[in-house]
Amino acid sequence: MDTLHIAVDARGVAHLTMTRPEVFNAFNEAMIGEMAQAMGRLTADPKVRVIVLAGAGKAFSAGADIQWMKRAAAASHEDNLADARRFAEMLAAIGECPKPVLARVQGLALGGGVGLVAACDIAVAAEDAKFAVSEARFGILPAVIGPYVINAVGPRQARRLALTASRIAADVALQMGLVHEVVANDQLDVALERWIHELLQNGPQAQGEIKQLFAQLEVGPVTAEVRELTAQTIARVRMGDEAREGFAAFTAKRPAAWIPGDKA
Repeated sequence: MDTLHIAVDARGVAHLTMTRPEVFNAFNEAMIGEMAQAMGRLTADPKVRVIVLAGAGKAFSAGADIQWMKRAAAASHEDNLADARRFAEMLAAIGECPKPVLARVQGLALGGGVGLVAACDIAVAAEDAKFAVSEARFGILPAVIGPYVINAVGPRQARRLALTASRIAADVALQMGLVHEVVANDQLDVALERWIHELLQNGPQAQGEIKQLFAQLEVGPVTAEVRELTAQTIARVRMGDEAREGFAAFTAKRPAAWIPGDKA
């Protein structure tokens, strides 16, 4: 691939790195296509357990490549719509991946770069990271990334970010819920390893079921339909091989009278 590098280690941790550091990993048509293709491959590979999305160089991603945006401005409505749909499909490939996807964020995450962060399940940022939903500065709006940003930080904070287009520091992004942890620059990979270790302790099928179920749940009343969905899901998953193996392994390590919270 011309714009991405993929490496999968023996544990099944895939590192998917954007490799356009000369433009701060801004993405264009080529990167969007390669990202969607790469996510498809990693999702389908049974050996892959966790995916880490990163950017080479000083920045995570500066969002849309300005040259790509200029080409889009001169294109027809039909071409623009097809282009936007490809971008939406790429974000969906990240957001709907049944495997945990982590964002490793350093430097800048602007515009669509914030969308990438928001589409990931877990985001860890270096303390020097800066974020901005910057589309309004160019006379456009964060349309395709909007649902992911709203899901990450809530409607009111998302409006703040989009309307002002101002940059926020990593600690503010943490308070908003855009990222889950902020660490010193030289501790970024150490922190990521800690998250990866925790993720690898759990059943991969269970994690996929969690992502699928939670995607169907919204903040609000727990209706009869929601209760039925959750009951049907746990009843089905409890009967699976992974659950049987997990229960067997757990009880083998604990005495019969073990109580949650007991140190025995």
